[in-house]
Amino acid sequence: MGSVDFNPQLSLLIQLSLIDNNLSPKEQRMIYALGKANKIPEKDIEEVFNYHLRHARHEMPTITNLSDEDKFDYLFNIVQLMKVDEQVYLSEIKFCQALAEKLGFKKNVIKELSARIYSDPTLTIDKEGLKEHIMKYRV
Repeated sequence: MGSVDFNPQLSLLIQLSLIDNNLSPKEQRMIYALGKANKIPEKDIEEVFNYHLRHARHEMPTITNLSDEDKFDYLFNIVQLMKVDEQVYLSEIKFCQALAEKLGFKKNVIKELSARIYSDPTLTIDKEGLKEHIMKYRV
């Protein structure tokens, strides 16, 4: 992960997991694992889930001053979460495209990432090569 606060990204991941009104156990496990990897206590993750369950609106947080690596992490994690339950909904794709545009990418970067990111997060991928490739999609 990058060196910035993970909380906005956590919020985005949780929003995406709830956007299709069907939180899969795989999505939930992945979010908790990413939270743990970023030293976010489980109770804090639960609070963010509960907040988004109560306020069923999907808003992009303010995202500023991110390095290319941090932007890539946002996109990589959100696409991997979208694919982890092996069901991709149009609402999820549109959410990911909106995030890509907010991060300064063309929205078709999501299609490119989706084609190269596996639904199984345990499969390894050349993240550095992929990051270099998707930087061509910057606006």
